[in-house]
Amino acid sequence: MAKNSDIQPIEASERVEVIGARVHNLKNIDVSIPRDALTVITGLSGSGKSSLAFDTIFAEGQRRYIETFSAYARSFLGNMERPDVDKITGLSPVISIEQKTTNKNPRSTVGTTTEIYDFLRLLFARAGEAFSYVTGEKMVKYSEDQIVDLILKDYEGKKTFLLAPLVRGRKGHYKELFEQIRKIGYLHVRIDGEIREATHGLKLDRYKNHDIEVVIDKLLVSEKDRQRLKQSMQKAMQQGNGIVMLLEKDEENIRYFSKMLMCPTSGISYDEPAPHNFSFNSPHGACPRCKGLGFVNEIDMDKIVPDKKLSIYNGAIAPLGKHKNSTIFWQIEAILEKYDCTLKTPVSGIPDEAMDEIMNGTDERLHIKNQAIGTNYFLSYDGILKYIEMQAETGASATEQKWANQYSKSVVCPECDGAKLRKESLYFRIHDKNIAQLAAMDIAQLSEWLAKVEPFLSDKQKAIAVEILKEIRTRLQFLLDVGLNYLSLNRSSQSLSGGESQRIRLATQIGSQLVNVLYILDEPSIGLHQRDNERLIRSLKQLRDTGNSVIVVEHDKDMMMAADYVVDMGPHAGRLGGEVVFSGTPQEMLKADTLTSAYLNGKKQIEIPTEIRPGNGHAITIKGARGNNLKNVNVTFPLGKMICIT
Repeated sequence: MAKNSDIQPIEASERVEVIGARVHNLKNIDVSIPRDALTVITGLSGSGKSSLAFDTIFAEGQRRYIETFSAYARSFLGNMERPDVDKITGLSPVISIEQKTTNKNPRSTVGTTTEIYDFLRLLFARAGEAFSYVTGEKMVKYSEDQIVDLILKDYEGKKTFLLAPLVRGRKGHYKELFEQIRKIGYLHVRIDGEIREATHGLKLDRYKNHDIEVVIDKLLVSEKDRQRLKQSMQKAMQQGNGIVMLLEKDEENIRYFSKMLMCPTSGISYDEPAPHNFSFNSPHGACPRCKGLGFVNEIDMDKIVPDKKLSIYNGAIAPLGKHKNSTIFWQIEAILEKYDCTLKTPVSGIPDEAMDEIMNGTDERLHIKNQAIGTNYFLSYDGILKYIEMQAETGASATEQKWANQYSKSVVCPECDGAKLRKESLYFRIHDKNIAQLAAMDIAQLSEWLAKVEPFLSDKQKAIAVEILKEIRTRLQFLLDVGLNYLSLNRSSQSLSGGESQRIRLATQIGSQLVNVLYILDEPSIGLHQRDNERLIRSLKQLRDTGNSVIVVEHDKDMMMAADYVVDMGPHAGRLGGEVVFSGTPQEMLKADTLTSAYLNGKKQIEIPTEIRPGNGHAITIKGARGNNLKNVNVTFPLGKMICIT
């Protein structure tokens, strides 16, 4: 192994020694790689770079790690084959950062992969301020003594009712509830704003929405009755699930009090926030409509009725097909009769009201008449959309679901507007932003916002948030360092390129601050603009400087020249490769005689052609491309040419 005079000799214990590697096309090679250094393995495609780095060094490191598990744990993982190599010494725990998308799970995002979103959840749970989704007011929270003091201060000398809410805007007759109230010993209830006696057999209209509160106490508020007020208030809290209502006699205004977060005007309350309330992967935080995905499947009318010139008889309604002697066509015929149309009328000539009934169903029972087979009866009709929705539900078979899904399209969830969280979670804010707004910002914008937010926080918030903010800023900086300032934390991992997902994992590893680890990376510069190459190299050196060894499989010139050590595989590809043609420093490589060094030192170069191909005159044209971040792009590719997209 050649050595520069400035470099100190490397002790055997400071190297990863690979002896007799024969994996794939490797020709029984011996390689010595320095530890705690940035090493580049380069060479032609197919020369054996990945066979050495991933299939030999990483595979053996992973095998040794799994060997440390108990026999019971290994029974689930399976035993790994030992790579075809005589011996490897000096191996640290190995982490591979390969060039494949991080996760195919639609719930995986940049924020969850880097764990930055986990710190944001902690920040909002501990330092977020809650606001009412009804009135927009800041939520309040009182202790029992504070509630008693407030009542004495604002209602001294007034006759009041102390109420506990039991039912809020729900249908039912509630006969059993009133019996239960009587058994406990309470004599009066307030039903839809009216105080009534809880008499035996009392029940309500089961088809109307009702608000029901039990009257816990009627009292004249005074300081001498403080103890009675406190006891009654505690009982009201117990019955009202933590909420107390105070009504002044002969007045209509209700005042709410709670030990939980509560809106002072409307009385709605939130549970004590926890990190899972801000997670779209938890049932406690996810939007109930889209289950935390941000989008829902909706029936697409253009797919159900693709051609309005056709009649229903001739198959205008795609899920039904052409006319058959079946109940659903008789029902549609009965609807059309009311509008002076028939099954043979083109859809474009059928009134919108009739099509609405056909699609969404009707409340009236339809009179079915069919003289051909002598039917004459009345039948209810739910509509075609209801039928398709039933087939799309999870209880249906896979075939039925597949059939139903062909008539639907994916749209942004109308309830959370794509934010993925339930509305209570979106009304917690730090300064002027909720967690979904922060996750939607570009990482560069988010970093800037976090740098300026502290002056807007209260002293209590600052005390809680200081360490969390520090951790978030540090991890964001790693993403900025690898050139990913344009991504947002809510960006789906599915939509990332191979280079982006690899650099995200690289930033996550830098953020984890591990030491004495051997990292192996697969061409991390792919997809990265040359201007950002320096940032990537700095990140890899930072990983090295924290006490790790870094091996990079790479073709990039800047990366090779910045490395501490270079291993060049060759001389050619496939069966003509698999040998180490050079190992040493980048400066020594410039003087070596290999194909890679010839391009590095300028002896060989890829000439720019003097003539440009005219092409064949044809072209592929794309109009209105909007996938991922494409902004309605129109582009033409001339055929018969070599085209570069950069």
